[in-house]
Amino acid sequence: MHTEGIEERAGESGAPQWFIRSECRGCELKIGVEVPEGQTYGLVDRLMWTDEALHRLDRLPPYIATLIKKDAEQAVRQRDCQVVTHDVLLCPEIGERIEWEPEAERRLERVPAPVRAMARVELERTAADRGWSRVTVSLMEEVKAKYFGMGVQKT
Repeated sequence: MHTEGIEERAGESGAPQWFIRSECRGCELKIGVEVPEGQTYGLVDRLMWTDEALHRLDRLPPYIATLIKKDAEQAVRQRDCQVVTHDVLLCPEIGERIEWEPEAERRLERVPAPVRAMARVELERTAADRGWSRVTVSLMEEVKAKYFGMGVQKT
């Protein structure tokens, strides 16, 4: 059997599920199996991206998508898994989702669209590298000063 794709779904109890689509290349029989998230039971034959993760990746600018794809696949391999999920894209190396202060989120919305995705990635990576679980306005100012020399100047 050859894995064609994986969909992330919520099961009847609300627990995350994966719907794995496979095909027999010999007889062209196609099957779909719903399994609990992360439990592939040998149904995934190579490194795969869920449909949701691919959709999110496709919406990023190409220069960002290349970096994100490489990091996500490396993170999945380090966890000894074969599936890149939507959450893997949202979770840096620390394995936890980085939250944003509301004011930091508002400021990010004012960043020009062509660089907004890159700014989000860099801010979340910096927070993760420091072991922080949250992007703050002060972190934004620090990163802005580092890359653009435009941070808040203290007198």
